Amino acid sequence: MEEINETVKAYILKEFLPGENPDELTDSTPLITGGILDSIATLKLVAFIEERYGITLQAHEADVENLNTISYITKLIQSKLSSLGVGSGD
Repeated sequence: MEEINETVKAYILKEFLPGENPDELTDSTPLITGGILDSIATLKLVAFIEERYGITLQAHEADVENLNTISYITKLIQSKLSSLGVGSGD
């Protein structure tokens, strides 16, 4: 799960927070409600997750409840991988 967490964090920093202090982005930083991710950025994040992990997120899963923090995103990816019978890789 740590590998997923770090991969998602690195992507968000590179794509949406270039030049920001990585320590400022924690597992509980609000991404959508905090204004870091708008609708387009959220779609880009979903595309990244689907491509990177070989999973498909349903429209109802691409919401604040699942994508508002790195912690929520990691749990979502982990649950999707588990349902496919795939380990987290760590």
